[in-house]
Amino acid sequence: MIEMVIEQRRRDLGGGFEVGRVLPFAKRRMIGPFVFFDHMGPLDLPPGIDRSLDVRPHPHIGLSTVSYLFSGEIMHRDSLGYEQPIRPQEVNWMTAGSGITHSERLERARAHGDRVHGIQAWVALPNGQEEITPSFSHHPASDLPRWEEAGVVGHLIAGGAYGLTAGAKTLSPLFYAHLDMAPGATAEIPGGHRERALYVATGAVEMDGMRYEAGKMLVLSMVASRVRATEQATVMLLGGEPVGERFIYWNFVSSSKDRLAQAAADWKAGRMKLPEADDAEFIALPDEPAPPAPGMS
Repeated sequence: MIEMVIEQRRRDLGGGFEVGRVLPFAKRRMIGPFVFFDHMGPLDLPPGIDRSLDVRPHPHIGLSTVSYLFSGEIMHRDSLGYEQPIRPQEVNWMTAGSGITHSERLERARAHGDRVHGIQAWVALPNGQEEITPSFSHHPASDLPRWEEAGVVGHLIAGGAYGLTAGAKTLSPLFYAHLDMAPGATAEIPGGHRERALYVATGAVEMDGMRYEAGKMLVLSMVASRVRATEQATVMLLGGEPVGERFIYWNFVSSSKDRLAQAAADWKAGRMKLPEADDAEFIALPDEPAPPAPGMS
């Protein structure tokens, strides 16, 4: 059963690089621990693109970022010293914990041209784990559990589903999967979690007798459900157990508004280390709006 439909809101991150912002949404801030969900592109980039399309070094706390591409390549560099390109059906899982900085550069596109299309999600860390030591792991396509059944090709990105377990270390119960569905194919949506959602990245699907096209997230009840592709479709499935209320300011996530304010002050004062391989520039703290004051939502 569908509880809510969230439609992506298009945003220009600079230089013409558009994303579709899905989470957070005013009426539904999170799906399980997933607190942020951006649909990147698709964007065709010619050789010699301007560096303004790059995501310059910036900080995070209290979350794990997961970058996942359908096409293209993005170069990741972080303050732990990792330098790792991400390509289609690979996973870069970065846990910010007490604080990390990283950049995401379109270097392949700049040199050769590229078609960049993918999803970036943030997973809020559970209580007691928000300030853990930062970490990074890369999982190539060969490491992602993959299955094929009746017109569906699936890739398990994180967590557990369909009797499989992905390699990225997660800190709370969740699942995150990518399905490529042929026209007319059906797939079961994993159960066993209090919160679940389906995002149509390309094509169109049918649920509960209604058709939903690309750019829509369907928030689902706990009732067992299946989805049918009405045309070739790319679908993302996600969900898990709630971790409690989380506040977001800029790139920071925390259960504490005081902690958000401290992170903002640390970044503004230059107290967070930049990636050694990418420390010549950074994204400044936004002037507005300010971090929420304690006692305010």
